[in-house]
Amino acid sequence: MNAPERTEAFILDEGELPVIVTEDPKVPNAATFKIMKQDHTLGNMVRAQLLSMPEVLFAGYKVPHPLHPYFLIKVQTDGSITPQTVVENACKKLIGSLSSLEAKFKREFSFREVETSGAPGEANAANLDPYGGNTGASGPWGGDKDYLDF
Repeated sequence: MNAPERTEAFILDEGELPVIVTEDPKVPNAATFKIMKQDHTLGNMVRAQLLSMPEVLFAGYKVPHPLHPYFLIKVQTDGSITPQTVVENACKKLIGSLSSLEAKFKREFSFREVETSGAPGEANAANLDPYGGNTGASGPWGGDKDYLDF
C-alpha cells in the first residue's frame, strides 16, 4: 500500500532536528521556523501566542501539504528581540498555560469524584450519564435495554 507508516507522522527519525530556523534575507527581523512532526494543532497555538506578544509584528503558519508532517511558521519582530528568542518565549508561555489548564482540569475532576462518592443511594459516577443526569441502576432506557434495543 502507498500509505506511509503511521509513526512517521510523529516520531522523529534518528538525527532529524525538531526545529529548523531560516532567517529571511528580504525582511528585517524575520525568520521562518520549520517544526517537524507537528500539525495545525501546535501551529495555531504557537501563532496565537506569538500574536499576543507586543514585540511581534507578524506571525503566521502554514502546513504545505497534509501528507508531510511539518509546518512552517514565519515571525517578524520589531527589532527589540530576535525571532528565535520570541518563539522560545512564546513556547514557554504556552507550556505554562497548558500546565495551568491541566492542573485546573485535574482539580475539577477530583472535586467531582468527592461529590459523587457520597452516601449509599446517592448519584455516583456509575449512574451518571455523560450529560450529568442521574440514570439510576437500570440505565437511561430503563430495564436492561441499551440504545440499540429501541
